Amino acid sequence: MSEIEGKIERRSFHFIKAFNFFSYGTIAVYSTFFALYLQSIGINPLKIGALMAGGPIVSLIANPLWGYLSDRTRNIRLILILMLVGNLVAMQLVFLSDSYAFIFGCMLLFFFFQMPLFSQSNSLILNSIEGTRHKFGAFRLWGSCGWAILALVTGPILGQIGISRLWLVYTIMMLIAIGFAFTLPRGSSPKTAQGVNYRQMLGNRVFLVFLVIGLLISIPNSMNTTFIGLYMTELGGHTDLVGWSAFLSSVFEIPVFLLFDRYLSKHARTMVSCLILVSLLYALRWFLMAGAGNAEQIIFIQALHCLTFGAFYYIGTQLTALLVPSELRASGQAVYALTWGGLSGIASGFLGGYLFQQVGPKSIYWTGTGMALIGLVGFTLLYLYMRMTAVKKNKREISF
Repeated sequence: MSEIEGKIERRSFHFIKAFNFFSYGTIAVYSTFFALYLQSIGINPLKIGALMAGGPIVSLIANPLWGYLSDRTRNIRLILILMLVGNLVAMQLVFLSDSYAFIFGCMLLFFFFQMPLFSQSNSLILNSIEGTRHKFGAFRLWGSCGWAILALVTGPILGQIGISRLWLVYTIMMLIAIGFAFTLPRGSSPKTAQGVNYRQMLGNRVFLVFLVIGLLISIPNSMNTTFIGLYMTELGGHTDLVGWSAFLSSVFEIPVFLLFDRYLSKHARTMVSCLILVSLLYALRWFLMAGAGNAEQIIFIQALHCLTFGAFYYIGTQLTALLVPSELRASGQAVYALTWGGLSGIASGFLGGYLFQQVGPKSIYWTGTGMALIGLVGFTLLYLYMRMTAVKKNKREISF
């Protein structure tokens, strides 16, 4: 590689990091404060939950569709730009109305563009760094940094200008993210997916079981994302504390990603064994959340986010890339995102909204504790199955 090509590559990688910072940060502003905005215009928790569940229904189509388009066009940059622009337009329509029916319809459009966003940006990173010395976590940590900082800064800003001005902060951040999207590399997959049998991806038994167990783990996480702001305000918190909660939940992901880059073995069975520990930590996190007595305690409990969501997200992304053929990488990441964000969003919206309004917010976290423990058992059984399969394979090879 010539010196000029090296400079172009380095500049391209810097743009990817900047894009991650603002795209993740913008979605952090939305996910952290949007429920409070909806509550301020008179929408109750049950309807908020239904609203959040209705959107992910669209992602059942959106995730595989955008993943397929990325693999076919071999231009993830174009796909990301289209999704960001659609995202921006949909949210402008949401902020223009206080009609629940109209907002619901616009949120369906919003989720069509938003749900596949992070899986496609992951694919762009993985494709761009393939064959280089760069690691995935060194790029993804900038997303966590943007999530933490922009959510923290937005809290006091909204405290001054009012939650009704959420649209202004969101729009500015999204426009910046769109600007950086134009500087990204194409993120082409190694080769076209034309002629590849998709059963090769969906026929991988370990991958399918991982997706099912991951769905179980992700439902409580989605419920927490949707309702933590309302839970904190019920315990006496305000927008500043909600912002601090989002900050602490993300900022410590940065060292976690760096440590995984350095020490995590790119071996499927090792990754699954790590997910057993992550499930245990999830159970501990939801147990502590259920017992929280005030909003300040929640802020510190949220620090466990880095060891739960951060670890699961990183390992799941790498495990998907390992189990899925490289020519179907965008589609594989889309399927992973479909379970983590789409199916879990549907279940968590309806279940979380019902539990919050009918039983109380603490019931969300007691339910999450139980689901995390079931996930722990599931990943343990998957690990034992993979180990047994490996032993049988070695015996067959020795016999030959």
